[in-house]
Formats: sequence, C-alpha cells, structure tokens
Amino acid sequence: MAGNKPSRKKIAFPVNDALKQYLLRYGRMTKLPLQYNDMIHYIGATTLYNSKGEDTYWETVFFNEYDQNMLHDGLCRIYALLKTAGDSEKLEHLAVNRIDYCIFGNTKPFRIRIINKLNDNYDHFYIKKTDASRIYGLELEELLSPNSLSYLVDGDTLIEEHIAGIPGDDFITHHTDTDTFNQIRIAKEFIKFNERCFVLLLGDMRSYNYIVSVTPDIEGSQYRIKAIDFDQQSYEGRKNFYLPQYFKENNGILNLGFKHLTHDSVRQYQLEERSLIARRVKVSRDRLAKLLKCMVVDQISTIEKVKQLGKELAEHHQNNAFLACNTMGEIVMLNIRLVVQKEFTQSDFDMEEVGL
Repeated sequence: MAGNKPSRKKIAFPVNDALKQYLLRYGRMTKLPLQYNDMIHYIGATTLYNSKGEDTYWETVFFNEYDQNMLHDGLCRIYALLKTAGDSEKLEHLAVNRIDYCIFGNTKPFRIRIINKLNDNYDHFYIKKTDASRIYGLELEELLSPNSLSYLVDGDTLIEEHIAGIPGDDFITHHTDTDTFNQIRIAKEFIKFNERCFVLLLGDMRSYNYIVSVTPDIEGSQYRIKAIDFDQQSYEGRKNFYLPQYFKENNGILNLGFKHLTHDSVRQYQLEERSLIARRVKVSRDRLAKLLKCMVVDQISTIEKVKQLGKELAEHHQNNAFLACNTMGEIVMLNIRLVVQKEFTQSDFDMEEVGL
C-alpha cells in the first residue's frame, strides 16, 4: 500500500568500533582480497533479461582485461572464504562466469556468478556497501529465525551468500494455485514470517524482498519464507512497515489465509512462532546480549523515526516503556523482551542473563 513506502531513500550507517569487535569475535570480519570500490571501474554494461525476455533490473558489467584478471582472482578467493574458510585447494576449480550490478538497491550490490569448472555447477554471492543496520538485521536473522546466513565484512565492503529459493513475487504469481493442503501450509508460513518480522522489526518485506523455499514432503510440500533484503532493519518509524501483511504485493498469499484459516488457527501460529523466538533467545543468549549491547547505543535511524515507532508500539502493546526509548536498538530489545516475558516465567528464565 502506498502508505507503507519508505519515507525516503534509506541512509547507510557506519559500523562503529563496538560492532566491529562483535563481528571480529564471531568470525564475521576478515581481510578480503578486494573491496567494493574495486568493482566500480567497469567499462561497459548490458541489460540482463530473464528467460522470458523481461528486464531483471540488473546489468551485466564488463572490465578491461587487466582489471578483469585481478578481479576474477580476488572474487574466487572471496567465494572460498565465504564457503570453505579460504581453502585454497578449491580455487583451481572455480571461475567467475558473470558479474551483475543493480543500480536500484540501497547498497548498490554486485552479484557474482561463480562456476565450478569440473561440472559447470554455479553459485552466486553479493558484494555490497557496508551498512550497520543491515548487519544488525543479518545477525538477528541468524540468531532468532530458523534461517542461517553466511556473510563477511571488511571496512566498507559487505559480502553475502546467495539465499536460494523462489522470489516471493514469482511464487505468488505462479506457485500458489495448488491444492488446499499446500495452500494452508503456505498461509501458515506467511503468518509465522509476519510474526518474526514484527518481533525483530525487519521492515519492507514486500514480495520481492524475500524468497520461498519449497521442500517436498511425505504429503504435500513444506514452505519456508526467508528474507533476502535487510536494508530496512529498524529504520522506519511506522509500525505497519514491519508487518508484511500490510503490503499489497503480498495479497496473493494473504488471501490464502483469509480463505482457509480461522481466527483461532492464526492466533495459534502466531503463538507458536513467538515461543520459538523466545527459545532461540535462550539458546543464543550470550551472543544476543553482546549484539544488543552494541545496538542499543548505536544510531541507526533518526530520532524522529525512533520516537514515532516508540509511540506506535506503545499504543499497540499498551506499554508506555516504548515512549522512553531513544534508539532503535532499545526498541528492538524491548520488543524481544515482551516476547520472552510472555513465554517464560522469571523463575524459569532469568531476563538478566541475556541483558534484557
């Protein structure tokens, strides 16, 4: 819906010293063989179309021979760092097949297509500009969602693995016309995804910012929705921006819920996901505490947006503690704390142990 568009282009925030230390501690920061700025000196580009002849909004870029040789070697080494902790024995079988560039993303990403020369199998990864709020989003996804992510940081350069799946907009258009059993499972997964986004305050999850992973099961299929864009982690001030249900682009899945689910079943799925988040908090409490310690003192949005979101969440939760929050990190911590408090009694789960 129009009211849920970002108010302006997202600001990129620097990684402060505390977050750098966190990333170093948990193996996210490493020295890379090349930087984002090494990628911008391409000499030509052509529009990239999909198999149906449609514009993908990516461009395939080309470099002079000297730069190409240097870049291809560095990119293969980065892929080895991302996938095999830098095992050089794997490098001789790798080659760069294509480099694409997207001019519309906030982080201006380059997408690297790596091919295995032994069997022509290929994979992708991304080179982006570093943004602290995006890194917080990646870490919260890693710790409190069912999805695991691999990424690396070096200065102003962010490397992310490719998250495989069917793009959400394509899934809604071509894959929701299935039997009732699978439609119920799709609707259930969207409810759980919607709940995760709201608890973690990951915004702008319209259909082209997530993928759907489909796993054949004994009966029907299992579905998992995974965010692929973390630019809008805890940035905007509007509460509904963090609820995927309010984006018209998601109506195709939302309508499956209206068609097949009762209010009681929706409530059940919401409670299930909150319980799972609370248990993930318990499992990852030490690391989560260190992440939130960085986040609560970091400025990853404007004070106006912080106060707007605090006001709207105070009304939503009927909890005025949100009004006292001065950073998005404080709001995220309080939002998570509410989930944990509802799932565990104080005697069963010590809130202080996770810094909440």
